[in-house]
Amino acid sequence: MVRLDRITTRGGDRGETSLGDGTRVGKDTLRIEAIGKVDETNAAIGLLRLVTGAGEPGSDLAAADAMLASIQHDLFDLGADLCVPLAPGEAEGASLRIVPAQLARLEEEVARMNAELPPLRSFVLPGGTPASAWAHHARTIARAAERATVALAAAEPLNPDAVRYLNRLSDHLFVMGRWLNGRGASELLWKPGATR
Repeated sequence: MVRLDRITTRGGDRGETSLGDGTRVGKDTLRIEAIGKVDETNAAIGLLRLVTGAGEPGSDLAAADAMLASIQHDLFDLGADLCVPLAPGEAEGASLRIVPAQLARLEEEVARMNAELPPLRSFVLPGGTPASAWAHHARTIARAAERATVALAAAEPLNPDAVRYLNRLSDHLFVMGRWLNGRGASELLWKPGATR
């Protein structure tokens, strides 16, 4: 159970913070950068949900909002995963980790949305509806979180499903951005050389 009685502790005043196992590390470490980028992704999804949460029951917006609610919980799980270093021979369930079922859910949702979209004939410009624009914005932040997590994984042992989750999430937000543009009808496509 999480309990936060005090927010201002002054514990980070010297540029360090505590990991979930109590280890003190610099706030500029790869691990803290990855955790921060995951937090940024969650905040961007929160902005997207300002639009999707206004959807009528049964609408695409409402369906997207339900998916995004689960994703926000997943991202806190991912933050918990990243804040406890993977121990050699760690027993299953010893720490909260991203698991394959969370990846599978994202893949199923991507497949379901993508089945309702026309094939792409060009790259998509971020924009169209407000929901689509916010989905693309969240996607770019999720990609930054993925890059930061890949850098961490190259430096020290990490749950491989953490990186996989962020890769699937970026795909999910891309497809959702298309889907929230009238299932592709209102999306803006790149026209190569159009401004020459």
